Amino acid sequence: MTGRRSRRSPARLALLTALTALTATLTAGCGLLPAETQGGGREPVTVMTWAPERTGATDKPGMPAMAEAIARWVNASGGVDGHELKVLTCDDGNDSEGAAACARRAVREDVVAVVGSYSQHGRSFLSPLEAADIPYIGGYGVTGEEFTSPLSYPVNGGQAALLAGNGRQLGEECGRVFLVRPDTVAGDALPGLLDAGLAEAGAGRAVDVPAPESAREYTAQAARVLSAAPSGSARPDCVTAVLGDRTDTFFDTFRRARAAEGREVRIASVLGGVDQSLVDRTGGARGPYEGAYVTGWYPVASDDRWAPMRRVIRDHAFDDNRIDPADAGVQTTWIAYEVLRRAVAEVDADRVTAREVHRVLDDGLSVGTGGLTPKLRWRFEDLLAARDHPRLVNAEVTFQTVRSGRLTAAGSGPHDLTGTLSATP
Repeated sequence: MTGRRSRRSPARLALLTALTALTATLTAGCGLLPAETQGGGREPVTVMTWAPERTGATDKPGMPAMAEAIARWVNASGGVDGHELKVLTCDDGNDSEGAAACARRAVREDVVAVVGSYSQHGRSFLSPLEAADIPYIGGYGVTGEEFTSPLSYPVNGGQAALLAGNGRQLGEECGRVFLVRPDTVAGDALPGLLDAGLAEAGAGRAVDVPAPESAREYTAQAARVLSAAPSGSARPDCVTAVLGDRTDTFFDTFRRARAAEGREVRIASVLGGVDQSLVDRTGGARGPYEGAYVTGWYPVASDDRWAPMRRVIRDHAFDDNRIDPADAGVQTTWIAYEVLRRAVAEVDADRVTAREVHRVLDDGLSVGTGGLTPKLRWRFEDLLAARDHPRLVNAEVTFQTVRSGRLTAAGSGPHDLTGTLSATP
């Protein structure tokens, strides 16, 4: 055999030996290397986002889709505080068994939080989460339990703030107000909330019109509104519908019946029932929603404060048509994941647990959202102590109207509904 004689000098061999020994010492765990290089780096952080997606009633598929886009963005940017973010999604089927099944899966998968989710079945999903000490961050706010559970960290005022705010908005603009709402347990709480806002504006109580949540048409409910005698007020009568995805179905029925009756009744809703995409689909400035009154939690979708969210959707959603940046559920998911990111960074550990996320949130972590909400913090002294909503930390709403086919801010704002909610019976 032939070979090339080594040209390494004795001095160079000694240097290589010393470097090898130093490397072995460092990688043996003496604490001199960053945590990311020890044992394969920081462990992934696993969370869950759930919502009903294919029920034909109130579906929110954009919320889990937005969560997945956020995960792609976060991981493309190096993760959340060095952790890969894993997002599990679940369809709760819009029933109590499905909600409980999603919660039990979250427990089995050892998630550190359920984030930016929607479900109407708070009792079913919160019990399993509470037993496992898993925080529920940024729920949509459709159930009362989200504002009472010590494991819930709401980012908005929920349906309660929207309805009370809608009452205050309509009390300043309308003569008599009709409320078309779901004939469900959750829907039964809505008239009192709307009436509280109306009373604060000096107006009388609304006419309650319960309706099936998943009907294909609402002829009977439209007729009930239009058959009522005019109030005689100088201001127009108004009808506000809060039927989730079926809100447009009601207004489609209502506008045809109104045209046949020849009676003028202004329309209104809350964000989630009427949003910019719905206005666009139905004709914009020439459509039926021109002039409608709308109450929302956040700034209008065209506001520059939503620009970071819109960039993530553009760059990481891959044309997923489930995600509408004007949807209140998508916006809530965006804000909820900002809370999660801040909480994980505050934990600052190689392994993040649900209990640690719970702890930092309770210890006073303050989360800024770029002006989309007031600063969010959930210490005892930060809770607004609104009646039946002891976990409430953000009771602000915005008044909007459809003008020239665009949802625009109406008057000054935001409006703080803490006092209104505190006075709700």
